[in-house]
Amino acid sequence: MAWHFVETPLNATTNATTIFTVESGQSLRTIATHLEEQGLVRYGEGFRLWGRYQQIPLQAGEFELSPSMSPRQILDILAFGKPILHRLHFAEGLTMLEIAQIIEATGLTTAKAFLDACHDQDFLAKNKIPAPNAEGYLFPETYFFPRIPEYNPYPILQAILDQFHTTTKDLPQAKDPDTLHQLVILATLVEKETGIGTERSKVAGVYAKRLAIGMLLQCDPTIIYGLGQNFDGRLRRSHLQDATNPYNTYIHPGLPPGPICSPGQAALMAAAYPEEHEFLYFVAKSDGSHQFSRTLREHNNAVIKYQRGGRPFPSSRSTTKPQKPDFTN
Repeated sequence: MAWHFVETPLNATTNATTIFTVESGQSLRTIATHLEEQGLVRYGEGFRLWGRYQQIPLQAGEFELSPSMSPRQILDILAFGKPILHRLHFAEGLTMLEIAQIIEATGLTTAKAFLDACHDQDFLAKNKIPAPNAEGYLFPETYFFPRIPEYNPYPILQAILDQFHTTTKDLPQAKDPDTLHQLVILATLVEKETGIGTERSKVAGVYAKRLAIGMLLQCDPTIIYGLGQNFDGRLRRSHLQDATNPYNTYIHPGLPPGPICSPGQAALMAAAYPEEHEFLYFVAKSDGSHQFSRTLREHNNAVIKYQRGGRPFPSSRSTTKPQKPDFTN
């Protein structure tokens, strides 16, 4: 009689499936009761006795089960089967906040819990991140996670940081966390400035050259990052003149205080090995590529050609730095 129960599905003819969840620390009695309530086994108590007899620990997670499975098959899946994995993907160039929102959409944890983990100083120190948060270290990739007990964000963050360190471990800057951090900051500027693979190293070379000679970086994406939620999509001249924005690289020399997004492998490589050249300026063309210039005169001519439609600058405008004719007051 007992063997008949163990080997007999509740409904052998159905194709229906159910996502069944086993919580961490849940008792066999509770699991058996839920199996019966969800129409997966005929007698919950019979399943409990079978599981107790087998003495097999069950996994926490989500499992795809069907009434067409016998209690023996269900027990095997809960004990040895692979839990359902949830896909997490985010692209290059997103901020920590944007990534947190994507993670929340998977249902794996909340954006707040993930952001709190990203600011956990002890956790960051354990992962050799010399920064107040994990911005810049959330490596863009496709990940797969089982449902995590109590929506714990730390296994997710740990996997993402592990991927970052795996990707960067062979870079010469990886030997020192502080040097690597400077590399990450530079890589985020490269990531936000161009999506064209052949230009990344050249853009990195422009910024490396400016840093070497003490020239302002004048990177628009850093200003936008510093504005945060206050940025309305229009970069104004007043933003360039705002010294209270610590990410204003038109005012403050050197790299910004921290990374401004999550750079991909190509941007990290470009920052690690910037191209050596004589260019100090670049301006976007209509096709998304950039025109690189050696002198301010060349750059202003490129701006007139590619952004002003051939219209010269007003005579009152200063020419002591690269012009940004598309800014508004």
